[in-house]
Order: sequence, then C-alpha cells, then structure tokens
Amino acid sequence: MPYIYALVNQKGGVGKTTTAVNVSAFLAARGQRTLLIDVDPQANASSSLGFDKQQIKSSTYDVLVNDLPLRQVVQLTKRVRLDLAPSSAQLAGAEIELVEMPDREKRLKHALTEILPNYDYILIDCPPSLGLLTVNALTAAQGVLIPVQCEYLALEGLSQLMNTIQLVRKGLNPGLVVRGLIMTMYDSRMRLAQQVVTEVQSHFGEQVFSTLVPRSVRLGEAPSYGEPILSYAPTSSGGVAYAQLAEELLEGDRVMSERLNAVVQKTA
Repeated sequence: MPYIYALVNQKGGVGKTTTAVNVSAFLAARGQRTLLIDVDPQANASSSLGFDKQQIKSSTYDVLVNDLPLRQVVQLTKRVRLDLAPSSAQLAGAEIELVEMPDREKRLKHALTEILPNYDYILIDCPPSLGLLTVNALTAAQGVLIPVQCEYLALEGLSQLMNTIQLVRKGLNPGLVVRGLIMTMYDSRMRLAQQVVTEVQSHFGEQVFSTLVPRSVRLGEAPSYGEPILSYAPTSSGGVAYAQLAEELLEGDRVMSERLNAVVQKTA
C-alpha cells in the first residue's frame, strides 16, 4: 500500500505545486516508485515536468468525469521511477460536472484502486481552492501536506482548511491525518520570516517539518525548462532544501510504519 498525500492550501502562491513536483522527484531519486497526480486546472505540475498542456490528450479530467481508467492517463516522465497523471484546462469545468455525479467526492479514490500496487508514493497536487477537486484528493489520501508561505498572514485561511479536513474526516475519510506543514519561501534575512515560522510551530508543534524551503531564483526558473530542481540545479539552496524535505518525509514515514507494525505484532 503506497503512502498517498494531498498537497493542499486554498491560498495561492505558497509553493504548493513547486513542493509537489520537487518532493516527487527526490522521492523517485531515492528509489521510491512515485506517481504525481495533477488535479489543478492550471496544470502547472504537468508543465513543470515538461508536458505541454495543449498537447495532453487524456488527463485527470477524463478520469474524474468520463471514468477513463487512471492507468490510461499516467505518463512516464524523464525521471526514472517518477510518473505523472497530467491535468488539463478542462478540469476548470469539472467542479460543475461532478455535482450531479454519484459518489462525486470519491471518484479519485475509486480510480486509484487499480494502480495502488504499482507505487510507493502517490502525491496529489490540488488547486488553490477547497472545492470538489480538492475534496476528491482529500478523500483519496491518507494524509495532507500543507505548504505555508513564510510571510504575513500565513495563518490566514489555515483554520478554514483545517475545518475542511475535519469535515472530510467525519464524513468521507476517517483515517485522514495532517502529515505535516511545510514552511516555504523562507528568507533568513527577514525577521518576519522567522516570526512566522515560530508562530506556526507554536500552533502545530511537531506537525511542522523542520526543513525550511528558502526563496530561490533557481526554484522559479526550473519549471520554465520543464525540469524539477533535482535536475536543473540540485546544489542550489532550493535543491538542497527539497532533498532534505524528501528525506525527512521518508524517515518520518519509516518511523511511523515501524511503530504501527510493533503495535500490530503486540495485538496479534
């Protein structure tokens, strides 16, 4: 069973897609069979991995709305062990089309069933909203990764997101957890950035990843070349940070898995 994480924040410009793309690439580089699912109509995760949004024939839209098997949408990327289920602009209308469909919140979860044995990690890049596309991702996921920008009003909207997660947990996905908050766009020269980190840590404690993702010109440039930071500028500050973040995620998952196995063995 793979780890399935939805990257969610209804606030735009927080580094959500950048985090989804680069964590996926580093997980794959560390031997993890990884699938990145793009359910954002902007399709930025898809273009960041070198896919032309205008040339994509089948996308997650077809999976969610037209019941196309997910395996027919998945594309190989230039990175070994990293696959992509691309998005398309058609997804912009999916919110309306999904309203009348049966099990509208669980369509992605059902679509994932057939491909679960193929992967160790599945990351879902969500749109900057809390609509049906994001609810589908939250229903399909085991955990939520929340990028938080190290700037003023960083906590604005987090309460709404946490409330949405709680509602999904109650009605659709009881096992959903907040896997962690990721501090992005950190600038060590600014006192405000450290204050934001401190404030988020005071609210969420150990749920905040220790890795701080810095502001980085290279991180901004990489998508225009269709490359993750791993291949574009791995030794840049952003490259080093995402390598550390992927390692932190892997180590945390390993520890949690060992604890769960120990509990199962005790109760067996």
